[in-house]
Amino acid sequence: MPLPRRTRIKFCGLTRLEDVAVACALGVDAVGFVFAERSKRRVSPAQAALLREALDPFVASVALFMDNDAATVRDVIDTVRPTLLQFHGDEDDAFCAAFGLPYLKAVAMGGEGARADDLGERYPHATGFLFDSHAAGQAGGSGHAFDWSRIPCDCPRPWLLAGGLHPGNVFDAIRATQCWGVDVSSGIESVPGEKDAMKMRRFVEDVRRADAIANPA
Repeated sequence: MPLPRRTRIKFCGLTRLEDVAVACALGVDAVGFVFAERSKRRVSPAQAALLREALDPFVASVALFMDNDAATVRDVIDTVRPTLLQFHGDEDDAFCAAFGLPYLKAVAMGGEGARADDLGERYPHATGFLFDSHAAGQAGGSGHAFDWSRIPCDCPRPWLLAGGLHPGNVFDAIRATQCWGVDVSSGIESVPGEKDAMKMRRFVEDVRRADAIANPA
């Protein structure tokens, strides 16, 4: 008998306590705090620590980096106490694994796209991967999607789909890709860093609608 599927949901780029409260009320699995220097959604470790303290039990906190130095990563870990790390830059496995926490590695699928056929070899300690629409060297959160058919069919770890997701397309995205999880930022915002409660609710509802079709009674 096939196991029932439940698509995990991560809301990323949270900067306000009211958005954390809505995310928790909607039952998302994780929220992301961005520390990438070029991001419009960047928060300080002190700001993120306050947001982290407002999370409900069983809601994971994810610290997102992009080519930050090791001292910055350690400062965030000490101050915020995240559940998981997420790396979007040119970090190698040794760097990502050096901090003693599980990590996700983002794979840039925009532009010519990064190599995705040997992820397990290049990142043997990764807990999972995130396929995003940004091009190599660019920040995420652009609001643009990529060609989902380019996702490798034999990814060795659980993986999340990101890039251009919003309430209007997440149902189709899950049905088309059978992704383990979805990661959304700009698609649930009114302006960068400020989430829209109605968009957040609609996004979760459509994820659950896709799961309900995949798990008929």
